[in-house]
Amino acid sequence: MPTLLRLTPDDVARSARRVMARCDELALVTAERGHIERVYLSPEHARVNRLAAEWMREVGMRTWQDAAGNQVGRYGPDDLPALMLGSHLDTVPDAGRFDGIVGVLMAIEVVRMMRHAALADPDWRLPFALEVVAFSDEEGTRFGKALLGSSAVAGSWNDEWWALEDGDGTSLRQAFLEFGLDPGRVGEAARRPDELIGYLEAHIEQGPELDRRGESLAVVSSIASARRFQLVVEGEARHAGGTPYDMRRDALLGASEAALSVERICRGEHHIIGTVGQFEAYPGAVNIVPGETRFSLDLRGEFDGERDRVWDRISHELDDIMGRRGLRWRAHEVHSAPAVLCSPLLQDVIRQGIMATRPVGADDPAVIFSRAGHDGMAIGAIADVGMLFLRNPDGISHHPDEFVSGGDVAAGLRAFGEAVLHLAHESR
Repeated sequence: MPTLLRLTPDDVARSARRVMARCDELALVTAERGHIERVYLSPEHARVNRLAAEWMREVGMRTWQDAAGNQVGRYGPDDLPALMLGSHLDTVPDAGRFDGIVGVLMAIEVVRMMRHAALADPDWRLPFALEVVAFSDEEGTRFGKALLGSSAVAGSWNDEWWALEDGDGTSLRQAFLEFGLDPGRVGEAARRPDELIGYLEAHIEQGPELDRRGESLAVVSSIASARRFQLVVEGEARHAGGTPYDMRRDALLGASEAALSVERICRGEHHIIGTVGQFEAYPGAVNIVPGETRFSLDLRGEFDGERDRVWDRISHELDDIMGRRGLRWRAHEVHSAPAVLCSPLLQDVIRQGIMATRPVGADDPAVIFSRAGHDGMAIGAIADVGMLFLRNPDGISHHPDEFVSGGDVAAGLRAFGEAVLHLAHESR
């Protein structure tokens, strides 16, 4: 695949070094000394927005912070629709330095590439503008609701969210005011579908598939569907010493068997992931048979129908377990998101971008689905979505050990820039 970028390998390597250095710089902006933590509407959020705005202006972008606290930069005429590039700058507690962040910084460097091409040839121009968005709250760490920033951009803000509270009892509405935002104007962050020609995001893979394949880059086919539940198992709390086994209705043992059944069922399914991440027994004394146990279930799949079918299997299994043990169970669904399929056109331009980084005659790149959620899940409501994955050695993420190499970032930058140019060619 011939290259379209008017850059030398040294130019791309310098861009990659800049991305890596800025990941390190942003890692110093944290609420917890010795750990990376940046949450929505915090002083750290404001600081990284200022840094991102400075870097956007450096490559010729006009910048603003929108009504939901997302940092935005635009390159190109106002009368053209925009190709949106971006990711997020917020983190989970004790985070790594690349999840989301590397995608924002790569997007800025792609704008630098396009500006370089325009300066080299005054007659050259893209048929669309470029916008880079550093989304403000993909993780949902502070208020327990993910994708707040991108939901505002997609026009899907829900006024019920204003009552959400953080661990200190501060409501989302109050946090908006303290940050200097007007809750009554959050709708101004929304974008119309006719303003955008698509959304592209570069992101580290939050799993080991690329590493196991020995490949550095992949085309993302879709973002996983997800359902989350809070489950309660009810039994009977009784004295641990005085209650024989044939009289026990132990809610902890029933819930434990349920958790193991989730693992067993999901391990036998293709592209379905089930995780029990929270587990609490009550009343919680060492000498009392647990009378109630509460636990979470996170269920993800490539396709909504497969995910729902597995939930039905899990439900039937829980009926059997609790029936045998004389227990009751109930589930409350707290989150549901459909799978977001990446646009065939945007998958193709990402593929062409990756192929431009490879020798002539090389095999097509890997095509994998994202088991993790991304801002594209929200933006998919108003624009076609495409994603590029970068290899993450060992696949660890949401952890200080997450990693991406400078060499893979350089390859990703070239592929991402080439993808933008291929899309420009398709759009003329």
